Amino acid sequence: MIIKNNSVVSIHFGVAEVDGNALDSTENGAPLEFIQGSHYLVPGLEAELEGKQVGDKFDVQLEAKDAYGVFQEELVQQVPRSLFEGVDEIEVGMSFQAETDQGPRTVEVTEVTDESVSIDANHPLAGMDLRFVGEVVAVREATAEELAHGHIHQTGGCCGGHEEEEASDHECCGGDESKHAPGDSCCGGHGHKEEVKKETAEGCCGGCH
Repeated sequence: MIIKNNSVVSIHFGVAEVDGNALDSTENGAPLEFIQGSHYLVPGLEAELEGKQVGDKFDVQLEAKDAYGVFQEELVQQVPRSLFEGVDEIEVGMSFQAETDQGPRTVEVTEVTDESVSIDANHPLAGMDLRFVGEVVAVREATAEELAHGHIHQTGGCCGGHEEEEASDHECCGGDESKHAPGDSCCGGHGHKEEVKKETAEGCCGGCH
């Protein structure tokens, strides 16, 4: 069958900067599995996969706007150090989950002073033109339950082997703003003004979405 909305798609892929610098790959691991049309992937890659089938290969170069988006200066903010209550040490490069008016957002610490912390809610790959190369390895129809929950129900794979969750909206980083991913969108957003807690989950699919 061909890839269309509500198909469950599995791909092996690699992503690199256009100059050839490799960033992530599913090589030697499980393929990335997602629901087509759920905005799990970056928009340019999702569009490239539409209509393909098992065995088809893809090699697409995406501008930043079709990948993880352009870099937005307004998503870099300074917040009071007091928001990080309970975190003994804050260092540049740490990732935290921030509860915002738009829901939870992952932010990265870019600067630390005694009184404030600079955080960046842009996706780590925002502003970058990227090349995705890979192959479609499986396609099937999503079940009604998978469509209702918005994620794949299967042990292992990108979502880390979460068991099916009753009355739950668990998503593997959503893929938007990214959305992901080969990913989602774990990042993005603004208005960080509530509780901030250290993110303990590992990066989605190798930290790429």
